[in-house]
Amino acid sequence: MNVICCTLNAKYIHTNLAIRYLKAYAAPEFNIHLKEYTIKDPVINIVSDLYQQKPTVIGFSCYIWNIEETIKVVNMIKKIDPSIQIVFGGPEVTYDINEWMEKLPSVDFIVMGEGEYTFKQLLSEINGERNYKNVHGIAYRDNGQVKITPQMNKLDLRELPSPYRFTEDKTHLGKRVTYIETSRGCPFSCQFCLSSIEVGVRYFDREKIKDDIRYLMANGAKTIKFVDRTFNISRSYAMEMFRFLIDEHLPGTVFQFEITADIMRPEVIEFLNNEAPKGLFRFEIGVQSTNDYTNELVMRKQNFAKLTRTVTMVKDGGKIDQHLDLIAGLPEEDYSSFRKTFNDVFELRPEELQLGFLKMLRGTGLRLRAEDHDYVYMDHSPYEILGNNILPFDDILRIKQVEDVLEKYWNDHRMNHTIEYLVTKVFPSPFDFFQEFGAYWDMQGWSRIGHQLEDLFLRLFAFLESRSVSNLEIITGLMKYDYLINHKYKPRKPWWEQSLNKKSRTEVYKQIVENPSRLGQSYLELELDEKDLYKHTMVEDLSFDLDVYLSSGEIIKHPSNLLAYFDPANKGTLIFSFIEN
Repeated sequence: MNVICCTLNAKYIHTNLAIRYLKAYAAPEFNIHLKEYTIKDPVINIVSDLYQQKPTVIGFSCYIWNIEETIKVVNMIKKIDPSIQIVFGGPEVTYDINEWMEKLPSVDFIVMGEGEYTFKQLLSEINGERNYKNVHGIAYRDNGQVKITPQMNKLDLRELPSPYRFTEDKTHLGKRVTYIETSRGCPFSCQFCLSSIEVGVRYFDREKIKDDIRYLMANGAKTIKFVDRTFNISRSYAMEMFRFLIDEHLPGTVFQFEITADIMRPEVIEFLNNEAPKGLFRFEIGVQSTNDYTNELVMRKQNFAKLTRTVTMVKDGGKIDQHLDLIAGLPEEDYSSFRKTFNDVFELRPEELQLGFLKMLRGTGLRLRAEDHDYVYMDHSPYEILGNNILPFDDILRIKQVEDVLEKYWNDHRMNHTIEYLVTKVFPSPFDFFQEFGAYWDMQGWSRIGHQLEDLFLRLFAFLESRSVSNLEIITGLMKYDYLINHKYKPRKPWWEQSLNKKSRTEVYKQIVENPSRLGQSYLELELDEKDLYKHTMVEDLSFDLDVYLSSGEIIKHPSNLLAYFDPANKGTLIFSFIEN
């Protein structure tokens, strides 16, 4: 029997852990072949590749991001060869089973919930007596009638075989994200999240996990992401794993975790700040909302003061990047309340702030009680909301405008100094800046076309000009600094009209050559001659004292010169500042 386990990932860099657990558990009785595609691949290409493998059974791992494309694939496969048995599993099809079976005649079986044991049992029956009523936790058809069998007790995770040791995965480990889980389940009951449905937390064998991580690193894995819903629910466990990863990591490896920030003790953060190498760890923290009533309605326990303490301590430590999540559209959070949530969280200045929109996932409490808040949402995946009793679609569109420019102008960190000045000195709040700019961006039609790096600067400048903001010359200077400090090479043509003509630039270079010490010791150590200045530097006038700004954050309106040195060895760009004679 030829069995394939398959999925459509969102991107090539992603890997699917579920199908690897199925393969590991089914061995040695069944040798499962793994096939991964992306949702961008043409359906006919996926179908052609699968069909040429001449499979008996194909199992698909289904999620909100791939279900629509997966359905297209299986419908086409069934038209070509109806004898191929199609099995669906995964969080998207575990709930509303009867609806799925009626909607998808091309699907022969659906595996519900935890699938390792069930899928192997199902394969045994397909290959044997076909008494499907003996298989735990599946839906199947019997003479045209949908039958559903009861699910079995949860597996003992300590007994599961490793899904990380397949030879065919070795060559891809350095190019893709490796997902790893050390526990299943979540202790919390957030009503918008599927994890709230499974009661309790179960752990895998710690020593086996450590051996797997050693193996992954030894074979080239660079980005390892833990999929545990709350990695730090057990402080002793988290500390043990942090210590192990600090002690045994290989250079270039990055570990990502989803943590609950308000339960993290200060001594744990102090340990990480003292012991962890910079860049080794990355934290993802779901804040979602700072509205207490909203959190109460979705059964989400959160102490924002403690969360703030954790995020601030981690940021002050300078070792760990943090990605914070918000969800727009939660119950009783209107536009004004979400503005406050956004500003509360942006105040923490996370390295990334992800603004998402509520998705009414199958099986969640919020979807089951959608009428309580007059939710309107998409009929198809990803079931994103279109409005509720206090957040109309007009307000959702406005928040989407914020999301668009937030990603480009904050999360990509192309203009840190400029954005900091705008959100603190020019606009009433961070949200107001992103909202006004996002609306302008949308009105210009820029959301429908691509952009180069220079376009981002030109478009922000156009917006600020249209608004006639004060101190535009200071903002322009900060934009020039941000542009140059992030360039690895000397730009052929910057986005602005250069302030110095050839004669003025020659005079400035002459002053530098005659008195290089005024640019500081780090400049002297470069030992640049006049030829190097012309070849590897740019000089610009600024309306404020850049040295004072960089050392204190204070803007002093005093003209200065900026000198950008672009290291020909590509070691980065250095910025120097001086007052012209």
